[in-house]
Amino acid sequence: MTKNGNLKRRVRARSAKTGESYTTALMHVRRMPPSFPIAKTLRLAVAQTSLFNDPRDTQGLRTCGLEIRQLMREARAGGAQLVHFSEGTTCSPHKRIMSEIGPREIGPSDWSRFQWAVLQEELQETAKLAKYLKLWVVLGSVHQLTPPHRPHNSLYVISDRGEIVTRYDERLLSHTKISFMYSPGKFPITFDINGFRFGCAMGMESHYPEIFLEYERLGVDCVLFSTTGELPEAAPAFAAEVLGHAASNTYWVSYAAHAPQSVIMPSGIAAPDGRWAALCPTNGSPGVAFADIQTDPENLARPWRRKARSDLYIPHQVNDDPRSDGRNHF
Repeated sequence: MTKNGNLKRRVRARSAKTGESYTTALMHVRRMPPSFPIAKTLRLAVAQTSLFNDPRDTQGLRTCGLEIRQLMREARAGGAQLVHFSEGTTCSPHKRIMSEIGPREIGPSDWSRFQWAVLQEELQETAKLAKYLKLWVVLGSVHQLTPPHRPHNSLYVISDRGEIVTRYDERLLSHTKISFMYSPGKFPITFDINGFRFGCAMGMESHYPEIFLEYERLGVDCVLFSTTGELPEAAPAFAAEVLGHAASNTYWVSYAAHAPQSVIMPSGIAAPDGRWAALCPTNGSPGVAFADIQTDPENLARPWRRKARSDLYIPHQVNDDPRSDGRNHF
């Protein structure tokens, strides 16, 4: 339907410019090489994983790594070029477990409790598998900084060569995270795969439209949003925001959370029309879902909204302020 509509628009445009009949213009357009950008397609997988929140537990970190790699294999078997995981995929440390005065009270996190060496081993195994599968992987992990600096809450972007090409650090943190747990990030990040541009967001950043507007200005085709899903009752608000950001910015948004949330809202991929293109299972179990995400170079909504946010309307405005002239009437 979109392809046919694009053809008709080109034919009508030529007919209006040259005065040719629709039939003659159609004949010429069909013979002409396209002068506009070609639409691109990429198969994306979104995953939901078990929630693991105790970084002191060596075996738990190992089990979590095994699950990540199993879902990577499922994603590649389904033809995905990129698989997107949740915040804290490797471990989402619980604030009470980490609290140095806890668990009854929440205080500054004691990061010496984290089994950092085990985490690094699991991340290295995951990167090796990404290279073997020729699969891009975006997953959530705590990123250690030099003490006494708190770590970042991050998303690692691992290429199909098994290399970490970039990292996104959560910028707009919750009260507990910024008070007791993490150092905030500073910058948006983007990366490209076969002509597709991706951006990353995480945590509670779906609450902030400025994050998603920023990525629209940076020209992304898809935002990968990762959250924990620790509280299933919070899921509907996050899901509604994801659909809204996709529709209002006319790009794809992938929504990855942990499996326990799925009984209310599973992980999924939102299309630019504000509808779910794919959803993971709703039974509380780990799983993946797939969507063939596409660019639409001739979609007029996005460039028009950019123009509307500029000074487009200023020349058309009149000096008629209803707040001050006292002439409010029919």
